Amino acid sequence: MIGAEDSPGTGTDDSQPADGGEPPSERFEDVDWASIDADGGGRSPLRLAALVAAGSYGLAVASDRLVAGGDPTIDVAFGGVAFVWDATAVDWLFVATLSVLVFALVPLARNRRLVAYYWRRFRRHRPAVLSLAYLLVIFLLGTVGTLFLDPPALDVAAAYQPPVFLSVDASIPTECVGPVVEGRCQGTWRYPLGTTADGKGLLALAIFGMRVSMQVGLIATLISITIATAVGATAAYAGGWIDEALMRYVDIQQTFPTFFLFLFLAYLYGGSLFVLIVIFGVTGWGGIARIVRSEALQRSEETYVAAARSAGASGPFVVWRHVVPNVSNSIVTAATLNIPVLILSEAALSFIGLGNVTLPSWGQTIAAGRGDLATAWWVSTVPGLFLFATILAFNFLGDALRDALDPRQEVGR
Repeated sequence: MIGAEDSPGTGTDDSQPADGGEPPSERFEDVDWASIDADGGGRSPLRLAALVAAGSYGLAVASDRLVAGGDPTIDVAFGGVAFVWDATAVDWLFVATLSVLVFALVPLARNRRLVAYYWRRFRRHRPAVLSLAYLLVIFLLGTVGTLFLDPPALDVAAAYQPPVFLSVDASIPTECVGPVVEGRCQGTWRYPLGTTADGKGLLALAIFGMRVSMQVGLIATLISITIATAVGATAAYAGGWIDEALMRYVDIQQTFPTFFLFLFLAYLYGGSLFVLIVIFGVTGWGGIARIVRSEALQRSEETYVAAARSAGASGPFVVWRHVVPNVSNSIVTAATLNIPVLILSEAALSFIGLGNVTLPSWGQTIAAGRGDLATAWWVSTVPGLFLFATILAFNFLGDALRDALDPRQEVGR
């Protein structure tokens, strides 16, 4: 049977890429994401590892939900540093999302030559490289840092402390934590980014806000990408009335007022972050499905797809093994550009008070300081800068990935 790796253009390309590097023998979209060992009877180490991970995950969730009860999922200490994790449903979804992403990237990581080639293409975009570094820091602080930090605590006596190296009139803070010099309260390292009206440290609020943003962006995007890929690839491969029905459903879904759906569910469940993520995931895939369908329509006419059909391969097998891998470049780009949209949407809902008030969100913190811009401008500015930088970084990253992974960009301009 002819596989996706036998598609036209996957051999050595005589054209030279724009960066002067040697073209790879296969493109990103030709990576065999579903590869298995031919001698392993369909039981490759990667697949076995995935099954073990899935089983362990199921046992961990069951233990936490059914056995642990109200106790923290993990509560240990290392060298005097407490490590406490009281996992919620969203946290477990986040763990599952990260696991899926890791196993999805393993086949690509195995091809070091391909990784090196596309890294050379990617690093030509200096803003994207800086954005990637920034996003890695945000991701690590939001996922790992919050495990070692206490949630922001209410401390009215420390209200309106200025950021370090700055000062405000001593009458603005309730009590100045730092020194008072010539009638001005000086910022201190105890609150390096200042505090809010209720004395919560903005650094802690920003870090916990990173976790909320990463959870919303990554989980909802994975849900959307999964549905969009299945719908778009199926519509392109099947054609006929199936294609027509699926695309008409996409039209209807994209005109549906999702905001009112969330309002209704927020009334029922109180602005649950879990509900918000699910709504974003199951209603935001229409545009991506159209992109996948457009790319898959071109791939469905390739000779390797026809050969797979002639060899008796089933429709789902052809779609999963031959069509989807060949549109993976568009899927990755669409996913990267979808994340900032979701982060901004969550911040907007939290800003107008429709988010979970118990979770520190950037939008919620911005809203908390909007009435104090004249005296305590940092309350809204600090989370606003983090939100702006994160959205900008994801957009730079998405644009660079599109240029690096698009095979049409491989020929010198």
